[in-house]
Amino acid sequence: MITARQSRAARALLGWKQETLADTAQVSLTALRRLESENGLRVYESTRDQVRRALERNGIVFLTIDKGEGVMIMDKGNAADSGKRL
Repeated sequence: MITARQSRAARALLGWKQETLADTAQVSLTALRRLESENGLRVYESTRDQVRRALERNGIVFLTIDKGEGVMIMDKGNAADSGKRL
C-alpha cells in the first residue's frame, strides 16, 4: 500500500506537481490530495493503486522494510537489471 509520504517523495523525485500525478494516474486532484494528507482521510484502494501504478510506470520503486518505507527512482537504462541483487 502506498503511503502519503511515499507519494509525496515519489513526486519530488520525478519533479511533478500534484496536478501532474493526478492527471497521469487518472484520479481527481481532490482524491490525490486526500491520499497525500497526513490527516488520516479515507482513500479508496483503487485510488492508491492507480497512483502507485502511474509512479511505477515512470521509474519509481517502492521500498518497505521493518524499519520503515521509502522510494527510489530507477534509472531507465538499468530497468532491465532491476531484478538483480547487488
